[in-house]
Amino acid sequence: MANEIQKQERPIDLMKSVINAPSVQEQFQNALGEHKDAFVASLIDLFTGDKQLQTCKPAAIIAEALRAATLRLPLNKALGFAYIIVFNNSVKNDDGSWSKIPTPTFVPGYKGYIQLAMRTGQYRTINADFVYEGEMRKVSKLTGEIALDGEKKSDMIIGYFCYFELLNGFNKTLFVSVEDMAQYALRYSPSFKGKNKPSADALIKLAQANQPSTKVGWEGNFNDMALKTVIRRLLSKYGYLSVEMQNALAKDVEDAQMSRNDLIIENANTQAIDIDSTQYEEVDTETGEIKNGEDAAPANGGEAAPEPNY
Repeated sequence: MANEIQKQERPIDLMKSVINAPSVQEQFQNALGEHKDAFVASLIDLFTGDKQLQTCKPAAIIAEALRAATLRLPLNKALGFAYIIVFNNSVKNDDGSWSKIPTPTFVPGYKGYIQLAMRTGQYRTINADFVYEGEMRKVSKLTGEIALDGEKKSDMIIGYFCYFELLNGFNKTLFVSVEDMAQYALRYSPSFKGKNKPSADALIKLAQANQPSTKVGWEGNFNDMALKTVIRRLLSKYGYLSVEMQNALAKDVEDAQMSRNDLIIENANTQAIDIDSTQYEEVDTETGEIKNGEDAAPANGGEAAPEPNY
């Protein structure tokens, strides 16, 4: 009997008992359909191989896993679509003291953002990658265009770029230097809210090492997090955002500490607008009054502006 009780208290057994609850199975079924069993199996594998995750409450882990499930993003570290990262959040006790509580948190990966963008059907192409020394030839301050056709001089990473083009021809590029990315991580990531956070130079060294790692987060895989950040910042400001993508952006805690103004700016443009289908109001140059009805001229040459096809 004692052995059975001890066995039931193992983290993996507790996790399986919660996952197998009918209400939890129903939620995964509703989100994933026929892919439920494969997703649940990958979640158990993730839990089994992550010592930090095993210190968290199973119910909290499943709640974060359901976030990934609703977005249909696999939780396989090797794939890079989505992760569950453990943050040690500070919680105030009844006696006024503070305790560190391991908290599992869903974080989309850079491949996850690309996947969600392509699902909208509005993107012709989207790409993100490292920029090595010598590759960036010039940057236009007027248009924001970046020439990355220079000759690579070394394996030193100087920054990260993201580029997209919509089906209507609109395109945009964003470049962030490795130095600015390190400062961004230190300022906004919940991972670095404690007293023992690394220096910017230490993070830059991680970027230059560019070594594969089984860990996740900025200290585990700085370059993947940097790619995710540059994609997120470009798409949230200029890209077409489906409801699915907006949910992913809202759930991304890596940027939860951004100021309210930054969030408003980055999420201000949530739709791709077809200029040719926009109808303008015509103003009488003599009276300054707006012409209505038949007096107003559509922008597309006399025809009524078509409804946007989203």
